Amino acid sequence: MSIKVNNDLCIGCGTCEVLCPKVFKLNADNKVDVLSQEDIPCAKNAAESCPVQAIEIK
Repeated sequence: MSIKVNNDLCIGCGTCEVLCPKVFKLNADNKVDVLSQEDIPCAKNAAESCPVQAIEIK
């Protein structure tokens, strides 16, 4: 599985980083970077919590 963030949709709310800090990190542009592909269950939880559905897990 692969974790991706659509930065065109991302509003930089930081929910994913709070829920899953080992996978997501807000960058200087207030967009999210994916740090790791390891914790799929945590990333799925963050994706479900994203208010704009910017996180894709395939």
